[in-house]
This record gives sequence, C-alpha cells and structure tokens, in this order.
Amino acid sequence: MEVYFAGSIRGAAPDDDRYRRIVEFLGARGTVLTEHVAEEPPESDLKDSTIHDRDLEWLTEADGLVAEVTAPRLGVGYEIGRATAWGMPIVCLYDVTSDRPLSAMVRGNDAVELVEYEAIEEGLGALGRVLDTVSEG
Repeated sequence: MEVYFAGSIRGAAPDDDRYRRIVEFLGARGTVLTEHVAEEPPESDLKDSTIHDRDLEWLTEADGLVAEVTAPRLGVGYEIGRATAWGMPIVCLYDVTSDRPLSAMVRGNDAVELVEYEAIEEGLGALGRVLDTVSEG
C-alpha cells in the first residue's frame, strides 16, 4: 500500500511529533510517499512549481490519502479536493481538543472518513481500524 500523507508544513504546523508518529504508523503498514512532511525543518530549497508537480505525481501514485487537518492549510485542502475528484480513499485526522474548528468542507465531505481524537494514540488506533476496513473492501 502506498499512502500520501498530507499535513501543514508551511506556517501552521501543529506539533512535529504528531506528524512523525503518523508517518511511522503508516510506514509500518506500507510506503509513505511523503515522509518529508514529518521532517524538521521542512523543505525550502525547491521552487513552488517543483513541489506542486512532484506532490501531484505522488498523489496520483498513491492508493489513498491520509491527512492531519487540525492545522488548516490551503495546500492540504487542495490535495483533499484533488483526491476527492479522483475517487481516492481519504482519511482525515482531527484533534478535537484544538481551538481551531474543523472546516465544513472536510467535515461535510461524504468522501472523507473523519477520525476525531483527543490523544494521538487514540487517533492512530482509529486510523488503523479504518485502514483495515479500506484494505479489506
């Protein structure tokens, strides 16, 4: 299984440990095409057009998209929109203890399997159950 992991890496990143734990969890189940999202510091030496084209190529290669959406970012929303249009399986993780409300465009999207959590361990457990269901179906 190849997974595209999306998370905010420019500006409003939540905590880097959360992304690292998600990438490690996904990596134990398959290939994470976007491991760099959990790296510190984020990439900065590439042109925006290079990042866009590379990331869309990875997204088309992926079997599904997993996005951490607690920290809202336009790029993550763009990736979710493209994956929705392409009919990809999408799982979004959202920390309900955040002071930032979840976008209606994510919560209201029937194509998104939403995993809400209070602790990352809880979120990873639920993510695992969702991934098991997707891989069986």
